[in-house]
Amino acid sequence: MSNDSTSQITARLREWIAGAAPGARLPSTRSLVAEYQASPVTVQKVLRTLAAQGLIESRPGVGTFVRAVRTARPADYGWQTAALGSPQAPLRPVSTAMRSAPNDVIAFHSGYPDRELLPERLVRAALTRAARGDAALSRPPAAGLPELQSWFAHELRASTPAGVTPPTPSDVIVLPGSQSGLSSVFRALVGRGQPLLVESPTYWGAILAATQAGVRVVPVPSGPEGPDPEELARAFTETGARLFYAQPNYANPTGAQWATRVGEQVLEAVRAHGAFLVEDDWAHDFGITTDASPLAARDDSGHVVYLRSLTKSVSPGIRVAAVIARGPARDRILADRGAESMYVSGVLQAAALDVVTHPAWQTHLRGLRHQLQDRRDLLLGSLREHAPLAHVEHVPKGGLNLWARLPDGTDVDQLVRDCEAAGVIIAAGTEWFPAEPAGPFIRLNFAGPNPGAFREGARILGHVLEHTTGR
Repeated sequence: MSNDSTSQITARLREWIAGAAPGARLPSTRSLVAEYQASPVTVQKVLRTLAAQGLIESRPGVGTFVRAVRTARPADYGWQTAALGSPQAPLRPVSTAMRSAPNDVIAFHSGYPDRELLPERLVRAALTRAARGDAALSRPPAAGLPELQSWFAHELRASTPAGVTPPTPSDVIVLPGSQSGLSSVFRALVGRGQPLLVESPTYWGAILAATQAGVRVVPVPSGPEGPDPEELARAFTETGARLFYAQPNYANPTGAQWATRVGEQVLEAVRAHGAFLVEDDWAHDFGITTDASPLAARDDSGHVVYLRSLTKSVSPGIRVAAVIARGPARDRILADRGAESMYVSGVLQAAALDVVTHPAWQTHLRGLRHQLQDRRDLLLGSLREHAPLAHVEHVPKGGLNLWARLPDGTDVDQLVRDCEAAGVIIAAGTEWFPAEPAGPFIRLNFAGPNPGAFREGARILGHVLEHTTGR
């Protein structure tokens, strides 16, 4: 048996184990060496493999034995449902945008930019410095590091026109990501059971936060230039809502940027109804052919609650954002954040501040603008050539996504499944509608990995779409 390989010995011992009783003792290593005419090293390697597979167990000083197989008793957690009762809000599955994908697929679904679009060297250096500084061992203030508060306030102040009082650092509350900020704003300013106006379609995370906060979501249709101000005013009047959540710049999923006229009319409607506008400026750093122009910069009466995130532009590993609010609204949001998380990691705050105040940050943003434009145009051209049935009505001037309308009657869920089976992951547009979808849509991220595969991904999408629609 001198020619027996390790795999052959393993297979023969596995057959012997299958016919042995649980707890049976295996022959000694010396006996196995003699029987298979193999070296002690080979035999020990085989035994380690079988042990790792859970087939045998070694008892030092006694021997090696066939592992006793115990039938696991099925777990019964039914008592928990009885103890907890029905959930106060329907449980929504995690969005497709949060899915991890293997390397062998073409991923159009992600909600985050690819690693090569991040300032990796700045981030690594900033984390190293933050870990060596006082932030690693001290508790930051509940509202955030004063220097980071000042940076967020200065960023908004830079867009503030003459005659409008700019925000101060004390108006800023640093957050562990904007998602937690949305939850706090909805709990603190809307309240369970009360109406919340949102654009439709809108960010799936806002819908999730509203659902968990127990507020009643009321959709307001919104297009490439924003919502119809008259429709918004009517919704305020009919529902008695006191808060409108919106993304005026590079909205997720549509990429829409509000026209200046629309923004002014929305602010007028909000003020006329004594309400709040929650402005989610998540894509502030992702302008392509325009720059983000925050509505909050035009308001100094406390009607706009402004959210700005660094999670996507700096690094998903540095979940830092901020909310800028004034008056009692700011106090209530801070109180909710204190109850939720007390404070944000000082290390992450220090690292984020290090990155955005580094001279190379602005250089990175200028390069990012060109990278996003190249990727957007590549995917857009690929769709027009290979998947014309996926019609992109509005070419976004910034952001990370294309919003494609499909032929009426398209089974979007079936399309998503068929595309994934063919190696392409896309996100169904239904996740971005707070009520019934306005039609069949898909969201395609052009900031994801491997742009060299965009054409092939579009070709597969086009083929599957033609098959699904029967054309």
